[in-house]
Amino acid sequence: MMSVDSLFNVFILLMLIFFIYAVLGNTMFFDIREGNVIDEYKNFTNFHMSFSLLFSISTGEDWNRIMYDTMNTSPECIPGKTCGSSIAPFFFLSFIMIISNIML
Repeated sequence: MMSVDSLFNVFILLMLIFFIYAVLGNTMFFDIREGNVIDEYKNFTNFHMSFSLLFSISTGEDWNRIMYDTMNTSPECIPGKTCGSSIAPFFFLSFIMIISNIML
């Protein structure tokens, strides 16, 4: 019973980080609609999808493949469909590092 307050504080901190990264992901990767992992259910097109995708990434599920989908800047990429950003590794690595440290 005494640790409920501390767990609540950790939960609020996690939700704040998820909110910040969901807004950032929605801003940076909203136009990526296709990839190896990114599809109609896992994407950054709106806030709700971004939040649920970040939740699945925080469990360790295919986060590196999602990162590769979002950093596709090759000449063969289709603008508005598969083209990503070169700052995607910083986004995903910082998210994984922060969430892992807080959860541990």
